[in-house]
Amino acid sequence: MSASSRVSVRPIAVAGRHSINAYLLLGRRPVLVDAGLPGTGRRIVDGIAGHGVDPADLALIVLTHAHIDHFGAAAHVSRLTGAPIAAHRADLVPYRAGRAREPYLPTGPFGAVMSRLPALHHTVQPVEPEVVLDGPQRLDDFGVAGSIMPTPGHTAGSVSVLTDAGDLVAGDLVASPFLGSITGRPANPPFHDDPVTNLASLRAMLALKPVALHVGHGGRLDPDRVARWADRQERRLDRLAARGRIRHRPAEA
Repeated sequence: MSASSRVSVRPIAVAGRHSINAYLLLGRRPVLVDAGLPGTGRRIVDGIAGHGVDPADLALIVLTHAHIDHFGAAAHVSRLTGAPIAAHRADLVPYRAGRAREPYLPTGPFGAVMSRLPALHHTVQPVEPEVVLDGPQRLDDFGVAGSIMPTPGHTAGSVSVLTDAGDLVAGDLVASPFLGSITGRPANPPFHDDPVTNLASLRAMLALKPVALHVGHGGRLDPDRVARWADRQERRLDRLAARGRIRHRPAEA
């Protein structure tokens, strides 16, 4: 890999030390992945500058999915930086409405508690992506050696970013427990629209042999540890399916 193709992945703490993250990808040009909660736009832009990057140089904002804690400040960050937004077509309805699809479908007791938080049910400034994704898309034209990869399941339009060096910026494909309170350990995020499809997306990304996963709630995860967790999660989902206890949202709901 040439020096010009190397991409550095830098976290930007949107809430807490690890609770909600955006990520700055530093290649020939900088690309931002995710844009946090409403009201955090200035914090994210300051975080970009804190990594030695002029926010006006930002080439693109990639949104991994249409939940408020990942696109809540996207319109503001785009306005402050001038960067266009990329997002998947399957999540355009909530982006354009400024509101996540509801009800949230909890993955466990913690998600059931989280689903009652008023902040998750707010309407935020709508987003109209300039780059609408239907499948994988290379990021070379935006200065990053890597690709946006569809990873549906958490929401229908969830995506991840895989650099050519093997760093997977995974959104909520997987998380760390209690919104990243316990770092280094894989767990479900509080919600999934379709846990079975999400697990299949996770396995597909692991099959590409990433060197690390960088998640929206937590930090850096080891792929081997995530793979072992995914095996346990598959057995858990099989048990739930046998009892008819897996909830999922139809893609067009």
